[in-house]
Amino acid sequence: MSKLCFIFILFLTLQYDSFAQGDLRKPDGHAVSIVSIDKIVRQLMDSGEVTGLCLGIINQNQPAYIKAYGFKNKPKSELIDTATCFYAASLSKPLFGYIVMQIVDQGLLDLDKPLYTYLPKPLPEYENYKDLNADERWKLITARQCLSHTTGFPNWREFQVGENKKLQIFFTPGSAYSYSGEGIQLLQMVVEVITGKKLEELAQSDIFQPFGMRRTSFIWHSSFESDYALGHDMSEDTLVKRKSTEAFAAGSMETTIADYTRFMAAVMQGKRLSPHSKKQMFSSQIYIHGDQRVFPPVNNDSAGNFQKIGLAYGLGWGLFNTAYGKAFFKEGHIDGWEHYAISFPDQEIAYIIMTNSSNGESIFESLVAKLSGVVIPWQWEGYNPYRQTVKLSPAAMEKFTGDFGNDKMKATISIVNGKLKVESSTAGLPKTNIYPQNDHHLFLKIMEADFEFIKGADGKYEKIIADDEGEHYELIRMK
Repeated sequence: MSKLCFIFILFLTLQYDSFAQGDLRKPDGHAVSIVSIDKIVRQLMDSGEVTGLCLGIINQNQPAYIKAYGFKNKPKSELIDTATCFYAASLSKPLFGYIVMQIVDQGLLDLDKPLYTYLPKPLPEYENYKDLNADERWKLITARQCLSHTTGFPNWREFQVGENKKLQIFFTPGSAYSYSGEGIQLLQMVVEVITGKKLEELAQSDIFQPFGMRRTSFIWHSSFESDYALGHDMSEDTLVKRKSTEAFAAGSMETTIADYTRFMAAVMQGKRLSPHSKKQMFSSQIYIHGDQRVFPPVNNDSAGNFQKIGLAYGLGWGLFNTAYGKAFFKEGHIDGWEHYAISFPDQEIAYIIMTNSSNGESIFESLVAKLSGVVIPWQWEGYNPYRQTVKLSPAAMEKFTGDFGNDKMKATISIVNGKLKVESSTAGLPKTNIYPQNDHHLFLKIMEADFEFIKGADGKYEKIIADDEGEHYELIRMK
């Protein structure tokens, strides 16, 4: 090895060591050690059965800590690293919003000009929007409404309650908040018409390349094949990997924790954006009423419990007030992928959490609170915090196993790879993880179901008293 090469490697090693051993600053000004952060993450992942997690922390508006934990493919024991590609889910929406604000700065788009005026033909004449032909409120929809989720559209038409899966406008655009991927997709269509460029081309030239996001794209690249994560369900079984061949602003992006942390730092610095557009992006466009993150139809009568923190939506980001100034945040959610990004711009601090686990959201409230000292509006976001479990010996777990039932219901409890599983053909429940709260009480994560085991005279569990989403029944051990 040459002397120059040795010096270069030594330099990189010293850089990494000083980075890894340093302290970071929390929003309250107190220091937190890297060792403490590492311990917090690992403990919560273990408690919540989160298969894999990537964490990025920004201090002084610069990436300060980036680390990967756990598995990208648990059955194969393949570990995540900081270059592992993750499906970004809805973390793609604020990145698209940043592209839109750059286009606004270029004078090509007015946030308050009706979007149909940018199109060569009326919106209902486009195949994807023909359902709006009888409702002229489509003429009111603007870019501002798309980015602040006030278009009146559902999140996705195919997931609407009831049989009508046609695209509808549920309320006068601009009058209320209701999260909508449909609104983001409409804005993408208009942006591509205005610029004459496809989303991927815009993202590469305006975001990915300038910000050094070399492993990020709205479409799948062959270069991702060497290192990508699979999503895992609540039982930590792998899910089929999505590899998008078409760019969707609402959620086709693939990225890494290193790349998305770079993007968050750029947002906080206002890179490639005018001060006016940055201010608009983080200004409250609509205050949010109601107790949950809603989709149409909307009940506007409820004042909700979040007015005291000023819960609102800006342009691409959620907003709320903290003891350390206004925070902006964004979630990402789909089966097997759950993410959370939150920034405290006055303190120049941010946290980016990406998980390839359907259990990820269960630890977000605790993880953000322990890292930052701030409680996120987790009830509004619909997060169900993890329940504490205990570790039982093989002999203790064996006592739960067997067949239980009554005239209507049958269930079998078994042990598979050291974990308790329950299955019921009568209830349509495949073999699913069931968790011990103590030595006589088990529960499910996939639904609100608790099972109290009752011992007989011989000391064996002979009966289960089940509470299944409010319905109570007994199951007797079958001989």
